[in-house]
Amino acid sequence: MTRDICVVVPTIREYECVRTYAENAREHGFDTDRLQVVLVTEDFCDTAAMAAMLDEEGLSGEVFDEAAREEWYQRQGIAEYGHLVPAASHAQTSFGLLYMWAGDYEYGFFIDDDTLPEPEYDFFGRHLDNLAFEGEITGVASDERWVNVLYQNVEDHDLYPRGYPYAAMDEAVETEPVRVDDIVASQGLWTNVPDLDAVRILMDGDLQGQAQTRLTAEDFDEDFVAREGQYLTVCSMNLAFRREVIPAFYQLPMDDNPWDVGRFDDIWSGVFLKRACDVLDKQIYNGAPLCEHNKAPRSTFGDLNNEVPGLELNEHVWELVDDAGSDADTFAGVFEAMARELAETDFEGGAYDYENGAFLTYVGEHMLEWLDCLDALGDGGGDRADVGVAATDD
Repeated sequence: MTRDICVVVPTIREYECVRTYAENAREHGFDTDRLQVVLVTEDFCDTAAMAAMLDEEGLSGEVFDEAAREEWYQRQGIAEYGHLVPAASHAQTSFGLLYMWAGDYEYGFFIDDDTLPEPEYDFFGRHLDNLAFEGEITGVASDERWVNVLYQNVEDHDLYPRGYPYAAMDEAVETEPVRVDDIVASQGLWTNVPDLDAVRILMDGDLQGQAQTRLTAEDFDEDFVAREGQYLTVCSMNLAFRREVIPAFYQLPMDDNPWDVGRFDDIWSGVFLKRACDVLDKQIYNGAPLCEHNKAPRSTFGDLNNEVPGLELNEHVWELVDDAGSDADTFAGVFEAMARELAETDFEGGAYDYENGAFLTYVGEHMLEWLDCLDALGDGGGDRADVGVAATDD
């Protein structure tokens, strides 16, 4: 069997979650020889123990702390782009995207180390089935143009996920059957601790960074897509995707930046991916397989400090890219158009006088460099069209 799946796990604590995912694969008859596991960690972590764990599980893979990542950049000839992957940030999942791009992997998975697969699901198999799905599925829309991925039982739990704009709450939801035929990403949702931002965690009465309200499988009735022209939050803790999306799926440079903006890396990358999907007539699948999210206790106010610098920007970033790239025909082309919209707009005055607005320019510049990096990594220095064609054809 070809090793065609790159599994990226950012971890500094619970790396042994990989054992449970491997066990799930074996129990459901999924061939683990298809998996290449990439553990993205820090210099202070026990990388030898992580590597030993992979060996014990019979899994092919590599462990990359900061020093190992820098060596990898050097070997690949992209050391000048190392700053695109921020230090000590969940957005280091972007390193996994670069690793996948440099290798011959058709599918990517993001798995957070505080999750476990719900045992009734064939975790890897179900995600791949989702990516291959063609047919009728529930399409969701709202009058606010945002879909709450927890909409199915919101009357009971009243939850909105991390990254959902506050101005889009109390929306009117519409569902109808739609036909899909080109799924490029599969977002699995979560039981136990919901993925909330700090303000919503505080409103739920929890000071330990979790939530008093918990989710169960009964909160999810059916799988769905957000309809064209609608946005949704994409959380990278339980996610599968096709190689072709990598040019438009950069995990944004959070935490390690002059404005201390954090916690929106996967949220904004999901916004950009959804915009690209709408332009290219592709879809993001949502629902099963569920994972159990066991977020460790931590100060809610610590998360709040990380989120506040970007809260206002999160309300508007989707609007800024909503018309970008309409004439593009590749993921790279749409992404470049969105990047230029951010990089070339003045966000420090006039119509866009946002708090920390200069961070959006910074993000746009990094997005453009991301495409340059993929060009350099993929063929030693192609152009934007080369990245797009390679991604589409792969």
